[in-house]
Amino acid sequence: MDEALREAQASSQRGDVPVGAVLLDGQGKLIVAGGNRREQDHDPSAHAEIVVLRAAGQKLKKWRFPDATLIVTLEPCAMCAGAILQARVKRLVYGADDPKAGAVRTVANLPDSPLSFHHLEVVAGIRESACRILLQDWFKNSVR
Repeated sequence: MDEALREAQASSQRGDVPVGAVLLDGQGKLIVAGGNRREQDHDPSAHAEIVVLRAAGQKLKKWRFPDATLIVTLEPCAMCAGAILQARVKRLVYGADDPKAGAVRTVANLPDSPLSFHHLEVVAGIRESACRILLQDWFKNSVR
């Protein structure tokens, strides 16, 4: 989660909502890391999770990650939860719940929905306070 938090801070410095993510292989080795890039890339789909899954696909020349763990600072939205399920990620670890758009446990539960064809192990609340404070401070100081 420390690396995901660093990526979130880097996103903040680029003017994006501070969300960071990392993908680890089955042995816990870092595959790729990234953060939100919507503002920088002018791309509404450039959420941290999507950025990382795309980069991992390019690096590993595949789109399925059945042994991987995705660590992200904020509970994924519906788009990202869908991409995580499509990528067959084994485990999702996230920091802060998203009471507005969380699609893993808070607002919706896509992994346990009849729509889901893939079982996703979910661990929530890791470094929750640090993740939440980073987001709250950014929104408090942002002129959006």
